[in-house]
Amino acid sequence: MPTFANVLKITTFAVRIFESFRPYKRKPYGIPPAGVILKVEIMYAIVEIAGQQFKVEKEKKLYVHLLDAAEGDSLDFEKVLLIGNDSGITVGTPTVSGAKVTVKVLGHQKGDKVLVFKKKRRKGYKKLNGHRQQFTHVQIDNIVG
Repeated sequence: MPTFANVLKITTFAVRIFESFRPYKRKPYGIPPAGVILKVEIMYAIVEIAGQQFKVEKEKKLYVHLLDAAEGDSLDFEKVLLIGNDSGITVGTPTVSGAKVTVKVLGHQKGDKVLVFKKKRRKGYKKLNGHRQQFTHVQIDNIVG
């Protein structure tokens, strides 16, 4: 049975050769060349970050509530609730022991402005408040489990 590294090399090789066989490069139609294994195991996890649960995969980017970390820092989250891949799913009780997700902080941003408007009819009462939620942009570096 080929190892994951060999499958990844074969897949990369197959995609390079396979480009000439696809009539439409934006759509993955066609048949790969004979003898090429196109299986890539995708590992995912459900992790709790800043009080919210996210389904994460390696190299995925997402926005989470503001974290106390500088840009470029690497953080570990050990509250992993579930880990899954092609071979099966591991569900924690309540967390998976020994599992962790490593993320890299890409930056901090503010979300869209939310307007809160209050009014009472016929009383002349109007209030307008604005709010912008702060988010941290992170990229998943590694899933260990």
